[in-house]
Amino acid sequence: MHYNVIRRISGLLLGVFSITMLPPVIVSYIYNEQNHQPFIIGFLTIFLTGFILWLSAKNAKEDLRTRDGFIIAAIFWISLGLSGAIPLYLSSMPSLSLTDAIFESISGLTTTGATVITGLDELPKSILFYRQQLQWFGGMGIVVLAVAILPMLGIGGMQLYKTETPGPVKDAKLTPRITETAKALWEIYLGLTVACTLAYWAGGMTFFDALTHSFSTISIGGFSTHDASFAFFDSSILNYICIVFMIIAGINFALHFKVAKSLNIKTYTQNSELKTYLSILTIHTLLICAAFYYLGYSDIIEQTLFQVVSFATTSGFTSTNHASWPLFIPVLLIFMSFYGGCAGSTAGGIKVIRILIMVKQLGKEITHLIHPHADMPIKLDQHVVSRSVINAVWSFFSAYILSFGILMILMMMTGLDQVTAFSAVAATLNNLGPGLGDISSSYLTLPDASKWIACFAMLLGRLEIFTLLVLFSPIFWRD
Repeated sequence: MHYNVIRRISGLLLGVFSITMLPPVIVSYIYNEQNHQPFIIGFLTIFLTGFILWLSAKNAKEDLRTRDGFIIAAIFWISLGLSGAIPLYLSSMPSLSLTDAIFESISGLTTTGATVITGLDELPKSILFYRQQLQWFGGMGIVVLAVAILPMLGIGGMQLYKTETPGPVKDAKLTPRITETAKALWEIYLGLTVACTLAYWAGGMTFFDALTHSFSTISIGGFSTHDASFAFFDSSILNYICIVFMIIAGINFALHFKVAKSLNIKTYTQNSELKTYLSILTIHTLLICAAFYYLGYSDIIEQTLFQVVSFATTSGFTSTNHASWPLFIPVLLIFMSFYGGCAGSTAGGIKVIRILIMVKQLGKEITHLIHPHADMPIKLDQHVVSRSVINAVWSFFSAYILSFGILMILMMMTGLDQVTAFSAVAATLNNLGPGLGDISSSYLTLPDASKWIACFAMLLGRLEIFTLLVLFSPIFWRD
């Protein structure tokens, strides 16, 4: 383990993150709020911490290994959650405990969207901007951003990129150099954010709301500047704009890159994961609409589509009180977050490509029972899926189910009922946000112990389980 390199890179990454404290200062001055001090303290604290770490190992020249990348990613995201809480804890509005400030910070950075804050409409604009900004930087991943803009990371960039990017296949690069790959992803991310901002603005939002909601839409985060979320705007145009951009953000950004580079829209139609992703959204929308029509409801297509897309992509925006919907619908919405979006997107959940591979593998096993000697490799987009990828997918699923069960039991041990415990784990592990039961509107009333478990679940989901779990393995620490 190259501890000097770990300290040096961790210091650099914290230095990058400290810069994110400055935009809210500008917002505070623009709106004449006198709320800049918490962010300046946060900037100085994080920057100096990062500088000291970097200075203590600035001459370290060893190459970064994969194990070092796992440690950096885990330590960095934990330290991010802690340091990101500084302005929230120091600010007089909202008045948060240390636990609540850390919970809100981790929820933002992991793009979960679970909140302990009420009265958003009365908060300073600088705090509202900061919450949304946390999600935007967390969406594509600050580690990936650092790989893009800090060439001094050198050869070790690939190790960081592999631990940060979601999905079962982590070795594929879009360009020959990893820094160019990270830059390409961030250019697409930024371009979609600008497009979303302009669309919201044209649709009737103020520029502030348009910008901040574009942050949480493209990052699939779900934070809003209003307690009522999208219901506040009461606008079909804005709802449909949000639906379109949530769907786009749930698509593999590598696929967006290929389409942009080739200027061939057919690249989308040839991707099996994307077709499965859109099929899931369509089928569940039709199913819920059918249930509503059976019960005699009308004019529910818009709200149904919005909530289906929001929950399936793990965005977590709400345009109505979903918890009060009848029959099985609220539970189905929670279950949709298990799918998540496509691999390589900003969505949480298991990811559609893993679901697709598992379904194909199950079909293969059933066929083998009938034709034991048949040789039927699993294919995606005319390419054979390797045995190592299939094993990795099932290993991830096993770890996911095991983690879910343990976390749910721990939640119930803190005093939560079964419905609240189940939806809390689903909402945090899948980086969704809204849940059912006691957390249908806010996590504020949860015991502190439940909030700390939820924080761990959010990090576990954001780093796709193994990045954290591998640190608990004795083999990992052996030289």
